[in-house]
Amino acid sequence: MLAYERSEYPHLRTNGPQHGELAANGLPMIGNRLRLATLSDASAYHCRVALRELSRHEILQAVAEYDRLGQDRFLEKYGFGKARSYRLVVDGKTYDSKAIVGAAHGFLPGREPLAAADFSGGAATVGHLLSSLGFQVTQAVPGLTAGKLVVQLSALRPYRSPDGRQALYQPLALLWAVGRAHQGLARMTEWSETETTLGEFLERHGEHPRPHYPVAALYHAGLWDIAGPRPVPPAHGNAPLRWFASNQPASGLPEPVYNLVRYSGEARVAAAAAIVDKYLENVDYDAILSDAGLAVLLRSEGHCESPRCTGEPQDITDAGHPILEVDHIQDLAKGGLDHPEQMIALCPNCHAIKTRGCTRERLRHELFMVAGQRHQAILSR
Repeated sequence: MLAYERSEYPHLRTNGPQHGELAANGLPMIGNRLRLATLSDASAYHCRVALRELSRHEILQAVAEYDRLGQDRFLEKYGFGKARSYRLVVDGKTYDSKAIVGAAHGFLPGREPLAAADFSGGAATVGHLLSSLGFQVTQAVPGLTAGKLVVQLSALRPYRSPDGRQALYQPLALLWAVGRAHQGLARMTEWSETETTLGEFLERHGEHPRPHYPVAALYHAGLWDIAGPRPVPPAHGNAPLRWFASNQPASGLPEPVYNLVRYSGEARVAAAAAIVDKYLENVDYDAILSDAGLAVLLRSEGHCESPRCTGEPQDITDAGHPILEVDHIQDLAKGGLDHPEQMIALCPNCHAIKTRGCTRERLRHELFMVAGQRHQAILSR
């Protein structure tokens, strides 16, 4: 499996995203979106801003209280309803994610718990906050979970040629799409872009550049969404080529799948592992994962991999990602290799030390050890 325990490096600090910053017009931002309502007073603004101050410590305090009181009493105490979309998962148990965040706010020094109306919920806010702190977030039951997604991914029926070779169109298309979700790119993509970028991705990894085939096949398997007229033709033959050329439909992962792999690091790792384990055993899947933008970031789970890291930036990118730089430990010009075992995810501070710090050579030696150990741990699962 492509997973490892974060507890191997407990000293690496995790930080939440920068919620609540002001836009140019002075209104507050929730995640990366402008909150359209004006604020009645400064205290309301500061109440929302403090979401970015939450850490794992406050979230786990709220989880402990939830366990002690039980779901009904906890929700009644803080005035929240049951989660309708996303739930927090801790030690195999699920919790109402927005209620946990609201209660956790009250464990910050000098702060009060938040009411449901004080902040927005959903994948882009509460889901992203909890994921950035290293928690698993999944869809509320009934709905899609990482386990259910793995079952779906493992049930694909890729085409086999008469000589026994298994075609890789569907697994490659899925990794391409999961990589896009991880990068925060749009779920649905215009066909002209899919035809070009997915076609090039397929060709780089040994298949013909005909994305209409895997998209149609995955649609009929329930793993792709197509915004076009119905019916969508079966994947075989020339019918799908003509249909896509004529209709030019936007397409992408179904919304539940996209949200799950976008905001849950555990689900993203589980999905990639299922695809690799089932369909890519005899190919260079390291190169495929790297091309999809998944290999090193999947391994790092969005956190600096330097064993000396003293704290990552609290801010995030416009796309909602942690500010990490995937870098070659040894520069390519000096003999470094373009391989996950010799690449590392670093926060800007650690990247600067590795590049120009007086202890950079010693740090590089340590980073080689960390990257090698983590890569081997992935291969052995």
